[in-house]
Amino acid sequence: MAEFYRKKKKVCMMCTGKTVDYKDPEILRKYINEKGKILPRRVTGNCARHQRFIAQQVKRARAIALLPYTK
Repeated sequence: MAEFYRKKKKVCMMCTGKTVDYKDPEILRKYINEKGKILPRRVTGNCARHQRFIAQQVKRARAIALLPYTK
């Protein structure tokens, strides 16, 4: 009989004190996939508030050509 284990919930990195800024594309690349799409909360482990903030920062970085819209 298979036993089911709960996965440990991921902790929001921004709630722990890390900062994300649109001027730093290396940090923002952690939050987008290889096609340039923004990763969902369940993958990144962010809280809802910070996921919205990260999405906003990624969109700003795309607008000034620091990140690609698609690959």
